[in-house]
Amino acid sequence: MAEYSINKGIGKSVEFKGLKAQYLFIFAAGLLAVFIVFVVMYMAGANQWVCIGFGVISASVLIGLTFRLNEKYGEHGLMKMLAKRGSPRYLINRKIPRRLFKNSKRRKVSNKI
Repeated sequence: MAEYSINKGIGKSVEFKGLKAQYLFIFAAGLLAVFIVFVVMYMAGANQWVCIGFGVISASVLIGLTFRLNEKYGEHGLMKMLAKRGSPRYLINRKIPRRLFKNSKRRKVSNKI
């Protein structure tokens, strides 16, 4: 009878070097954006060392911020924070409590043929 190894990673989120889930995509997209800006600056005629300095500094800041967000909010914490920011802090209801429980009066519709 053949034996097959079981993949223990089924149902788990993607992880690379400690970055989990959406932070990995933020990291990759950020590095791609830094590279594109670097190429545009170089093609525009900026000094080579200015372009390299910009690339190294902005990539370092991106790496630091991404890992800090990963540590602070965890795997799903960033999505929860963004969802909480989109919801109102409190709801205001200015109706009299008696009117909340009162049945609304329905209009009588006459059937004219």
